[in-house]
Amino acid sequence: MRIEGRGIIDRSTPVGFRFDGHDYVGFAGDTLASALLANGVRLVGRSFKYHRPRGILTAGSEEPNALVEVIEGNSHTPNVRATMQELYPGLAARSQNRFPSLDFDLLAVNDLAAPLLGAGFYYKTFMWPRRFWEGLYEPLIRRAAGLGSLDRQHDGGEYEQAFAFCDLLVIGAGPAGLMAALEAARGGADVILADESAQPGGRLLSETLTVDGRAGGEWAASVLAELQALPNVRIMARTTVTGAYDHGTYAALERVSLHLPPRPNLPRECFWRIVARRAILAAGALERPIAFENNDRPGIMLASAVRTYLNRYGVAPGKRVTVFCNNEDARRTARDLIAAGVTVAAIINSRAHASAVEDCPVYTGATVIDSRGRKGLRQITIRHGGGEAVIETDCLAVSGGWNPQVHLTCHMNGRPLWNQSLAAFVPQPDAVPGLAAAGAAAGIMSTAACLASGQRAAREALEALGRKAPGITLPVAEDAPYAIEPLWQVPHKFRAWLDFANDVTVKDVKLAAQENYSSVEHMKRYTTQGMAPDQGKNSNVAALAVLADSTGRGIAETGTTTFRPPFTPVSIAAMGAGGRGAGFAPQRFLTSHQASVERGAPMIEAGLWYRPSYFPRPGETTWQQSCDREVQMVRNHVGVADVSTLGKIDLQGKDAGRFLDFVYTNTFSTLPVGRVRYGLMLREDGLVLDDGTTARLGEHHYLMTTTTAAAGLVMRHLDFVHQAFCADWDLRFISVTESWSQFAVAGPKARALLASVLDDGPDLPFMGCGPVTVQGVQGRLFRISFSGEEGYELAVPARHGEALFRDLLARAETMGGGPYGMEALNVLRIEKGFITHAEIHGRTTAFDIGMEKMVSAKKDCIGKAASQRPGLNGPEREQLVGLKSLSDGALTAGAHLFVPGDKVERAQDQGYVTSVCHSATLGCSIGLAFLKDGRARHGQTIRVVDHLRGVDLLAEVCDPVFHDKEGVKLRA
Repeated sequence: MRIEGRGIIDRSTPVGFRFDGHDYVGFAGDTLASALLANGVRLVGRSFKYHRPRGILTAGSEEPNALVEVIEGNSHTPNVRATMQELYPGLAARSQNRFPSLDFDLLAVNDLAAPLLGAGFYYKTFMWPRRFWEGLYEPLIRRAAGLGSLDRQHDGGEYEQAFAFCDLLVIGAGPAGLMAALEAARGGADVILADESAQPGGRLLSETLTVDGRAGGEWAASVLAELQALPNVRIMARTTVTGAYDHGTYAALERVSLHLPPRPNLPRECFWRIVARRAILAAGALERPIAFENNDRPGIMLASAVRTYLNRYGVAPGKRVTVFCNNEDARRTARDLIAAGVTVAAIINSRAHASAVEDCPVYTGATVIDSRGRKGLRQITIRHGGGEAVIETDCLAVSGGWNPQVHLTCHMNGRPLWNQSLAAFVPQPDAVPGLAAAGAAAGIMSTAACLASGQRAAREALEALGRKAPGITLPVAEDAPYAIEPLWQVPHKFRAWLDFANDVTVKDVKLAAQENYSSVEHMKRYTTQGMAPDQGKNSNVAALAVLADSTGRGIAETGTTTFRPPFTPVSIAAMGAGGRGAGFAPQRFLTSHQASVERGAPMIEAGLWYRPSYFPRPGETTWQQSCDREVQMVRNHVGVADVSTLGKIDLQGKDAGRFLDFVYTNTFSTLPVGRVRYGLMLREDGLVLDDGTTARLGEHHYLMTTTTAAAGLVMRHLDFVHQAFCADWDLRFISVTESWSQFAVAGPKARALLASVLDDGPDLPFMGCGPVTVQGVQGRLFRISFSGEEGYELAVPARHGEALFRDLLARAETMGGGPYGMEALNVLRIEKGFITHAEIHGRTTAFDIGMEKMVSAKKDCIGKAASQRPGLNGPEREQLVGLKSLSDGALTAGAHLFVPGDKVERAQDQGYVTSVCHSATLGCSIGLAFLKDGRARHGQTIRVVDHLRGVDLLAEVCDPVFHDKEGVKLRA
């Protein structure tokens, strides 16, 4: 099917490839689709719902039929558009959605059952009987649903993310885009020209048009050569701009190596975030089909696609081609075919007054009403002059007009506008700030007008950027008017397809309207029209026209569905490049990390930090043994723990104390210098956001400590409060979490340990703070405790953290102490009744945790008014209590609480358990929980039920403080 003298492929470089187990040969520059057509392959897939035979429809990323799986070794990539997959040596692909083979598909029986499988049949059929859903319906639907198969192999490919910045982003490198890029580049702007094709040039590469007396492709090549030579221009081929976002940010996907044989060290794709001061959308327009009976046969293609395969790839999609159109543009397809020596059986033009002059039979005022040839088109039936005729043809080139690619202009809730003269939607001006449409994307259809439109858009962008336009003389090009008479569907008896990807017919859309799904969004979901691979590119406007006609409305009144990013599919691996395996989330290591690992401590993730779980010693076979020992060590001797992960926010300024009063429920402006105070912070809705301590280091200098889990959240909250309510206050704050290493030293011998390491003794009162020197290094000491014992936290600049940790451990071990990990820390804090985000999880109030008196009555604060709303206080609330197991069984976090004897059901639920541990101090299982009217129920017995873990036991409700309730040890 190759045509000599046509195409821009490299015929000197043959390329072998496989499709469905058969070997074929194409040429360098081919796509998989063009190479298959060149080898006479027309059947490439099966439709989603009815498994009807499908062939190649288009030549671009809008292709709904030719979706294949590309095989690379033992792995494969599904749903690759054959029209976009470039040929490379050894490429192997297979068809999808068929069993056992493409030629013989057992599920084609669905086509015989089509009368029973109309729009919405899922909702009507699978409701009854209800018991069949999980056992029969759902498994069958899941087995049949989907396109392609998910590769169960780990994706070993490399992916990248990158950022780019420019003055002007030009999206699309057709005539309008090239002219815009050239004008802006000569005007001195930093330009990025992005085009999804392997070779920029757009329609100029697919037509026989001339620009300035040269072939369109030659003119495009000369412009690209000039742009490539300019230092202020970046040309990004194989790059699809997939989304438009706030502040001039655009997402783009670059296919880096998908056109090459697999290379382990070369990224497959790169996901770009491009920030542009201005942007021009020159993405062109998409041709749309016409719905007629059996219009989905392999061999029925869009007229523009036939031209592309002929002029760009040197392939004739058929030996006898027929053209069916409602506009003048499609006649170029017939002329190009005739000039290439391909037989054109006829032109069927639905416009009665269209010209009948052509070098082939022309039928005006005629329509195609049916086709034959299940696995490949053989003939069509036309209606003309009141009669019918049959035409033998193996390729039908259809053109129902052009739809400007408005998608990106709708990504920020913009709606396109209906243009009656074009019979299409065009972009709404300024729908995306800083983005202007040009060329066919703006509804401008001639080459000359596209060039002028691109230049005009570039000049407007240069003016907005404060630059002067260079004044380039416009090239001379064709300027034929675009003439069209809308034809959305041909009257038919049986099925006529609108959405080839989802098997949606004209009848389906009419049925949706009949069943009152007349809203365009409702119709879309009821029929699945325009969803999945299509995304409204091929079928949208015709389906809207059918819906409008069915509901007695105009197309403008009917409106469009919502276009959302991405414009074309983006692999999750590209969006999450660098985020697989250990890179899924940032790994944050303590300065003591290596020292902890050397001692055999298993590391656990806590707020992205890796912290030691426990420190095993010889003879300890379980984590519980190590944990119990560490708890007893802290209670009786001394323990050291790295608490550098706590959020640290440095606040300075004359209004720093005033600001803390505003964000905390209690007062900090009266805190003396050298003292620390515990604080509670509320959200704007009155629920607890976080708790922590804040130290006053100087008259206008405070250091706030947050929980590890909420460090970022609190910083964001402070920033919002400052900007929204007190931007004019004398205040600055910054996170210094990573700047300081901080170590908790707790236990009866904590003071002695610190005295041995500090240059001056730790003579601080409880909740005191001050500067210290540690072997000549300036540091800070805080007398605070999260264990219930006499405790301190010693902070030094992070570069000294590892050395100090090792020194503290060596000294502690001579006193019968040592390091303790997260497990012991959790036991110690539960025994003392201290809360973490297990308790302040976003649904609790100050009243719930017994801290309502901390909400000062003398001042206002964020969340105060909301915290006093009815229902957020009172005995009906679930209140913090302690639980002590009355049996040998262990309490479990997440268990629910019931009155003994009550039925275990939701209506009788009394509360839930948040934190549990085996207390080495008390010798039993204890926990913290929220219980309805809990503070009045101390001493009662409650039933603890956790069906998930098989727990059902009794526990005593008690005060949440199990250890040293009076705080004697804290203040020792």
